[in-house]
Amino acid sequence: MRILLVKTSSLGDVVHTLPAVTDAARALPHVRFDWVVEEAFAEIPAWHPAVERVIPVALRRWRHHPFARETRSEWKAFRANLNAVSYDFVLDAQGLIKSAWLAGKAHAPVHGLDFRSAREPLASLAYARRHFVPKERHAVRRTRELFAAAIGYPLPESAQWEGDGAGLADADAYGLDRARMLSGETENTDTPHEAPRLVLLHGTTWPTKHWPESHWRGLARLAAEAGWNVRLPWGSVTEHERAQRIAKNLGGVHVLPQLPLAGLAGELATATACVAVDTGLGHLAAALDVPTLSLFGSTSPGLTGAWGHRQRRLATDFPCAPCLRKTCLLRSSASGASAPSSGGDAPCFTRLAPERVWEIVKGMR
Repeated sequence: MRILLVKTSSLGDVVHTLPAVTDAARALPHVRFDWVVEEAFAEIPAWHPAVERVIPVALRRWRHHPFARETRSEWKAFRANLNAVSYDFVLDAQGLIKSAWLAGKAHAPVHGLDFRSAREPLASLAYARRHFVPKERHAVRRTRELFAAAIGYPLPESAQWEGDGAGLADADAYGLDRARMLSGETENTDTPHEAPRLVLLHGTTWPTKHWPESHWRGLARLAAEAGWNVRLPWGSVTEHERAQRIAKNLGGVHVLPQLPLAGLAGELATATACVAVDTGLGHLAAALDVPTLSLFGSTSPGLTGAWGHRQRRLATDFPCAPCLRKTCLLRSSASGASAPSSGGDAPCFTRLAPERVWEIVKGMR
């Protein structure tokens, strides 16, 4: 059986799909997937042995110049690549109008979420077969349920887990081939490799998902004073500047060079522990089975929190959290912040002190 899978973005959503691919491959060893994914995340599906072809798409880039000659040429090549082989069916695991539109470009029946289940309900009108999956469940479980219903196999017992990760029996649910992932070298520093490594995943999207910079610096100081090797990755100019401020004059705290996704995977795989906000790299750490503490303020850990048996989540107890807002109506600057974000830090996150976070991290080794 050959299935075309459409799950284009984001990083966390792509990682969330991997356990479903593992379920299908275990239930039906002959099943093979081709995967349509945004070009920025194309490395991830290739790390799973049940994925035969990765078909990159560049909707995020093409939309800026939709009528340019290069865009039209790349779109034509994408269509040819999409229809180079025959599929038993297409599975749209995203439930968006754009993903349903892409799925319809393949010459095969399309399965997807029904009107009650899809993130954008109108997307369901494009599917030949529609499947109901309750919205109130974690994203990983929802995707595993969709695959089981569409492909036709019993949902594994481990897929029925709900909670903070401690009850997850299958540590290899993501099914990643580490030999494919970790072909690159991690960045060397002057700190002995034997020292415990703490990776701080400080970058995220919404302003309300950012833990105060002063808190990151306080956590880095506590870890460094305890003899840990603290490592700060970054992916943009803004994140690089923040990483430099966090590390300033702190021995044992290192700002990494800008790394590709495979390089970041290598860093995470060698980490003793990670601390993350609600960010795609936190989900990648979970896929690598790295002990990770994820911090939540405005978003809900129950629906999209890092998923895995060595994952911990720490959510604020602020009265209005989780508000699911990109901007906070109660912004207040964290006292002592070295460079407060525009408009100040969300007060729900200022309540999660670095000392509290460090106490949890120490027990995750």
